[in-house]
Amino acid sequence: MTQVDFHAIPVQTPDPEAVATRYGEITQAFESAEDAAGRAKAIERWDDLRRELQTWGAMVGLRFQQDTRDEQRKAALTERDEMSPKFAELEIALMRTMRDSEHASEIAERFGQHVLDVWDTSIASYDPAIEQETIAESKGSASYTELVSSASFEFRGETLNLSQLQKYATHADRQVRHDAAKLRWGWFQENAERLDEIFHELVGLRAKQAGKLDYPTYVELGYRRMGRVDYDQKDVERYRKEVREHVVPLCSRIREQQRVSLGVDTLMAWDEAVYDELGAPKPKGDHDWMVERAHEMFGEMGSGLGEFFQLMDGGSLLDLKAREGKAGGGFCTSFPTHGVPYIFANFNGTKGDVLVFTHEMGHAFQCYSSREQKPVDYLWPTADGAEVHSMSLEFLTWPHMEKFFGDDAERFRRTHLTDSLLFLPYGVAVDHFQHLVYENPTASAAERLGMWQEMERMYLPWRNWGDLERPAAGGFWQGQLHIYHYPFYYIDYTLAGVCAMQFWVKAEKDREQAMVDYVALCKRGGEAPFQDLVRSAGLTSPFDEGCLTEVVAQAGETLGL
Repeated sequence: MTQVDFHAIPVQTPDPEAVATRYGEITQAFESAEDAAGRAKAIERWDDLRRELQTWGAMVGLRFQQDTRDEQRKAALTERDEMSPKFAELEIALMRTMRDSEHASEIAERFGQHVLDVWDTSIASYDPAIEQETIAESKGSASYTELVSSASFEFRGETLNLSQLQKYATHADRQVRHDAAKLRWGWFQENAERLDEIFHELVGLRAKQAGKLDYPTYVELGYRRMGRVDYDQKDVERYRKEVREHVVPLCSRIREQQRVSLGVDTLMAWDEAVYDELGAPKPKGDHDWMVERAHEMFGEMGSGLGEFFQLMDGGSLLDLKAREGKAGGGFCTSFPTHGVPYIFANFNGTKGDVLVFTHEMGHAFQCYSSREQKPVDYLWPTADGAEVHSMSLEFLTWPHMEKFFGDDAERFRRTHLTDSLLFLPYGVAVDHFQHLVYENPTASAAERLGMWQEMERMYLPWRNWGDLERPAAGGFWQGQLHIYHYPFYYIDYTLAGVCAMQFWVKAEKDREQAMVDYVALCKRGGEAPFQDLVRSAGLTSPFDEGCLTEVVAQAGETLGL
């Protein structure tokens, strides 16, 4: 593995005219090529250009997330967002040229039919007519990030942002949990009007884009933008129904067991992250200590993970500490020109640090494993497939959790499995909510709050918000950044979660073979659609009959339910 230093990655703001000229030259080269070799060379030149533009876009976005207060970084993000639709127009025009040419079958033979299907979703998702709405959508999304990142709290002698305050959600003292939740949701109540305004604007912009592209609603356009080619809205509706029928009753039993274990009369929302009176298990050390333990863990796991983590840490490709002005959440991005990913997270001293860490490492390892995939469309799978790698690595690292949690490792494993089951109803609730929102884009802010309350009654019937005003009124969803930024993404976590639990079962039987299957899946990148990828790893598609019932039953048995 060749070491790459993040700080040495050169990223220049592209010249739109120069980019347009290069696109024209590549198009001409493709159309005038005398043979397949000439056309392949044109596609290779296009791939190089796209990798350059993606690296620039990723770097600009990352730098803004690292410090949302920096005016230069904000300006660079605005500049990127204003240029991106023009670049998308050029990209899609070339896709259309290649897709409609007499040589399309030649492209499919060289790269697989899937690349043409991927291009079809891109072609169907953009037109110059929606350029202004696309720019405005990006600005609205950045406004949400900036607003949420500005939150600051004084609590128990500390100054905390939203990510850091969240560590108190798993505190052993119930009153502390309540007080932290009260503070958190008080901020959302104070900023409710602005949060509503941003979301209403985003929904309207997305609905307008759908109308201009002749889609009945944004739902259809959203599915296209997610790159879904082997399942549709009916499959998702059927899957949500399976979750309601098979998972929600089990989760209700988990919550009742939790209430008894905590010794409380009523399980409140601020109790949900804690399963016993000891509170949630926590890592035994700080950021630097955890990074050292991660070196040990990945080195012991083999399969190239140890060397890869050394590359990430040694190349300053990790940003894990929470700090003032830094955006919340965690994600993995990449710089395709240099073949390396980058992990962004916000450690806050909770078990979530280990999970986010292993989760984003799953994304990063997949991206690095498939860095040689051509064209760049295959660097990442669609979101549903990409989340399989991340969530599966959370489970595959289980035997090493003593390094982080010591004697609490088994309690962590039980908590992780419990959380994974409980997440399924929440994940589909977010998805169902988004369908309601985009099927009714002119709904009022109050009506959207009512939609979320309906979702809680349907999928999370145990939830009791008590005196937490904003979430009790239906505003919990406003803390879920995916709902603002990435419509229809969230259900992919649940689909991947079902697959990840299958990897857990495989590993319990034959860990060596599970790792072989996992690495092979990572190397495939996005060369196939979701269901093909998971089946190639010996997994059952979540859309196949009986898959959900079997996985949930095995997990429930392990938990004694």
